[in-house]
Amino acid sequence: MRRLQDPCPNPDHPDARPAAVPGTLPAELNRFVGREDELAEVGGLLVESRLVTVVGVAGVGKTRCVTRVAALREKRYCDGVLLAELSTVRDPDLLEHALIDALGLIDHTSRPPRAALVEHLSGRRTLLVIDGFEHLVDACAGLVTELLRRAPGLQVLAAGRCPLRVDGERTYPLAPMSDGDAVELFTERARGVRPGWEPAAGERGTVLELCRRLDGLPLALELAAGRLRALSVEQVLLRLDDRFRLLTGGRRGAPPRHQTLRTAIGWSHELCTPEQRLLWARLSVFAGQFDLEAAEYICGGADLPADSVLDVLDELLAQSVVEREDGPAGARYRLLDTVSEYGAQWLAAAGDAQRLRRRHRDWFLGLATWCELDWFSPRQAEVAARIDCELPNLRRAMECSMESPDEVHLAQHLAGTLWFYWAGCGRLSEGRHWLDHVLEEPTPHDAARLKVLWVLGYVAVLQGDPVGAISALQECREEAERAGDAAALAYAVHRTGCLAIVTDDMERAEELLREALGRYREVGELNSNVLMAQVELAMAVAFLGDLDAAAVICDEVREICEDHGERWALAYALYVLAYAALRRGRPARARQMLGECLTIGRTFNDLLGTVLSLELLALVTAVEGDAGEAAVLQGAAEGIWPSVGLQLFGSVFYGRPRVECEEQARRELGNAAYEEGLRAGRRLDPATAVDRALAGGG
Repeated sequence: MRRLQDPCPNPDHPDARPAAVPGTLPAELNRFVGREDELAEVGGLLVESRLVTVVGVAGVGKTRCVTRVAALREKRYCDGVLLAELSTVRDPDLLEHALIDALGLIDHTSRPPRAALVEHLSGRRTLLVIDGFEHLVDACAGLVTELLRRAPGLQVLAAGRCPLRVDGERTYPLAPMSDGDAVELFTERARGVRPGWEPAAGERGTVLELCRRLDGLPLALELAAGRLRALSVEQVLLRLDDRFRLLTGGRRGAPPRHQTLRTAIGWSHELCTPEQRLLWARLSVFAGQFDLEAAEYICGGADLPADSVLDVLDELLAQSVVEREDGPAGARYRLLDTVSEYGAQWLAAAGDAQRLRRRHRDWFLGLATWCELDWFSPRQAEVAARIDCELPNLRRAMECSMESPDEVHLAQHLAGTLWFYWAGCGRLSEGRHWLDHVLEEPTPHDAARLKVLWVLGYVAVLQGDPVGAISALQECREEAERAGDAAALAYAVHRTGCLAIVTDDMERAEELLREALGRYREVGELNSNVLMAQVELAMAVAFLGDLDAAAVICDEVREICEDHGERWALAYALYVLAYAALRRGRPARARQMLGECLTIGRTFNDLLGTVLSLELLALVTAVEGDAGEAAVLQGAAEGIWPSVGLQLFGSVFYGRPRVECEEQARRELGNAAYEEGLRAGRRLDPATAVDRALAGGG
């Protein structure tokens, strides 16, 4: 422990006296980077509490944070700031002696060292900074409690993996660095090995990706920057698959536990109980976030009963091995990638990795199956949020199944089951990737393969790829007839009808969609897909000129949606009703329904529904007399289409409102003003465009 210089309690007074004892706070050998908000928040906690503990995973920068706060606030403590580095103190009985050494006390009496500490600190205004106490947490908690109770002028600022858990303690979880701070730190430390180094224009994206891959951990960033002596940024990024071997060669004089990234994480691992180590290893099968139920099912078992997972998880949270993240799907948890990789190595060494990966896969197969059922319910928005959170785990589950020819059908089942997410939540491109990928391997499991085929056809239709769509749907129809799968046949016919709509064959579309609805009734199918078949039939009928029949069909869809709490298909029904209302000369009614479409589309991140609504709303706006705003909305829609697929599917019928709007706007504004409106709209991101549309203008 070292004594730090400190003037009197009123640092702002012009006559503030210097401390009698010179300070020995170690000088910063390199510039402290970023963390302005964190420093301010920790400083604010010290105003409110006498004990503040900064907690976080190994390598996140706890030590630099607390010593920086101490340096910034040292003038507030007349009797000094004391820094206690306890990582090398292994015996709890030596804790008090370490503090005595820091105070510079010489006490040859036979009284307990704690008594000497209390006597010296009572009546003094001091800040005690404690670092690296995890392995001594019980002894340290007891000592700190007594010192705070008997020395009213003492404050304690601690840094460790876990809180001390004593009365009056305020805990501050130190998160990894933000992207901006991480890039700045990496650049600053890189200049230490390559003076004057700056990332070239082509390297900036690579530096950002490197910082994200290293989780924004300052220790990892500093070690990676040191590798620029011999490697380029790109080479460092490519070698991160074995980050523990790459990121070695820490600074001389750094604590031994910080010499390499492996020992930084290993320091935390050594301090865990066997149950904590076991859970840490098993949690490494997750990709990204996970919830408690998944952890209990997947990680519970031999040596770790499922009903004990919560308690052990709580201990890992307290020790900053696991982080809690709250979001739309509720309380969730995650391991930083670096921590997870360390646990994965232990899991592999135990020979249990494959079993845990299969349990993980089975859990997420079940989750996707339940979410598909819940999609047709009032919980639709919750399902969308849940799948958003679980997408990394669902990807990992599909990858796991693709590794064995005997399990490919499970990957197919999962990719097909997620149709509602690919099509309903703005994930067409990724859905296409997985659907194509899982079909690369032949399987004897007809049902799973047939579902992938019709979902692939559906996604291809929405992307404006008629060749890909007809190939998948024709194969699905032929194989479904051969296998006698009536449900798959109904879906294949339905999506072929959908293809006919976007390729402007309305008579054929009406015929196929009516056939599909009849087949759905025969097999007793009722879900969002069936409702979409009705909506698509209504669209075809409306394009053929029978607006009344289209409205009747969509009103029926609305009633079913209200009964089941369905919102996604409802938005498309409202789109058709808005189209009919506009054609009947009721633009205000059309605007109201399109506003609801946009609101629903935002809930599910459904860019297709959003951009179709913006296109039709542009015509509504022009009809209402605001040609300038209509041009802006058309420009906004134009900017969104590349993220969806072929603009307006290349369809004359779907494109007709756009053509009418453009003709009217150009006529009223002139070409130059119209083009300027388009440019203004293209500059809007989708969220801003929707906000503007809902607000009724700029």
